[in-house]
Amino acid sequence: MSHLDDLPSTPGKYKTDKALLPYGILHNHRYLRLSKPTLWASLFLALFLFYLLLSPPPNPSRRSLNDSSSSPLLSAAKYGGSQWEKQVRKSAHPRSRGGLTVLVTGAAGFVGTHVSIALRRRGDGVLGLDNFNRYYDPKLKRARQALLERSGVFVVEGDINDALLLKKLYDVVLFTHVMHLAAQAGVRYAMQNPGSYVNSNIAGFVNLLEVSKSANPQPAVVWASSSSVYGLNTKVPFSERDRTDHPASLYAATKKAGEGIAHTYNHIYGLSLTGLRFFTVYGPWGRPDMAYFFFTKDILRGKTITVFESPDKGSVARDFTYIDDIVKGCLGALDTAEKSTGSGGKKRGPAMFRIYNLGNTSPVPVTKLVKILEKLLKMKAKKKVMPLPRNGDVEFTHANITLAQTEIGYKPAVDLETGLKKFVKWYMGFYSGSKKKTSW
Repeated sequence: MSHLDDLPSTPGKYKTDKALLPYGILHNHRYLRLSKPTLWASLFLALFLFYLLLSPPPNPSRRSLNDSSSSPLLSAAKYGGSQWEKQVRKSAHPRSRGGLTVLVTGAAGFVGTHVSIALRRRGDGVLGLDNFNRYYDPKLKRARQALLERSGVFVVEGDINDALLLKKLYDVVLFTHVMHLAAQAGVRYAMQNPGSYVNSNIAGFVNLLEVSKSANPQPAVVWASSSSVYGLNTKVPFSERDRTDHPASLYAATKKAGEGIAHTYNHIYGLSLTGLRFFTVYGPWGRPDMAYFFFTKDILRGKTITVFESPDKGSVARDFTYIDDIVKGCLGALDTAEKSTGSGGKKRGPAMFRIYNLGNTSPVPVTKLVKILEKLLKMKAKKKVMPLPRNGDVEFTHANITLAQTEIGYKPAVDLETGLKKFVKWYMGFYSGSKKKTSW
């Protein structure tokens, strides 16, 4: 079973160009033999290359995942200004007394949209940030953006690797919290484009933490890790105390790296940090690369779906967690996050650092998932059973949520059939061409 232990999405393919220095510069013993025109041309080229080396590289996360073209980052000329700042401040301003002021990265993603709307509905100030990359159909992200706008959430189109943009946002708004959900998702895609995972899940996260630790006051940061960090762990259910040093995919490795990086910023700079390991999130407005989503699509089209089985011929199983339960866990983490202890990059004292599992504690075989979809869609699926490939997917996931229950009041309440029923209802409405397809 593929694409099951993933998160909201980010950047695209990035290839650096290799430039060659002039022969005369590389070989000093030949340098004086160059003619004057050649000498001046060589010096000019060398200066130009030196300029390029000092210039920031193009941001890969703004590059299309489906073609070779790229969209430039928002320049200083494209953000800022009184009208833009007015929109930013209005969206980030809490409606309720004592409400949070939250920056949500990946706001137009699956989890980001639901969390942003939930925060706004209860009166918190919310500002979204998303780069609308093409890892999957941007039209779905734009539809989510429209939903967010109707809820009073303004989404800035930009990237977490754009330090200038982040600093600008932090200058305009004093965020009390950051809900960091932007990431490159997908287990299989890492085999095609590994650089995008490093760029987003590691470099992008570091960039966000750098800006956050330099803020005054520093915000408390809650970020999305993943159940994938448990990798080849065979002890069940998965506990936060279990080892996570044997990842099965590059995606998992970048998420594990993110946890280590977060701990470092907590230790050195006093940032309050809470990591959430999501377990197979599903539901309305979900991601098309997730199995329950493309199974639904293919069953309705009469196409054959591939169901993977473990080496012992057993069914692959996942701890499917409904989006509403995940949202409650995210809000619980934000509400219980203590203030950061640093100021302007200087630590004043020990700060909170936590990691929680957010799962459903009830692993379900993928074969049962298919049966539920057949029942809800009133169609028989055409199935092809195949051995689980060596693509980074694992045989099962199972969350121990005792810590999250005790410390942030997390309590999942939606079973798989109930959740899938809500998803199918949304799916049929969204893709039927109904004018109400973007309704909540």
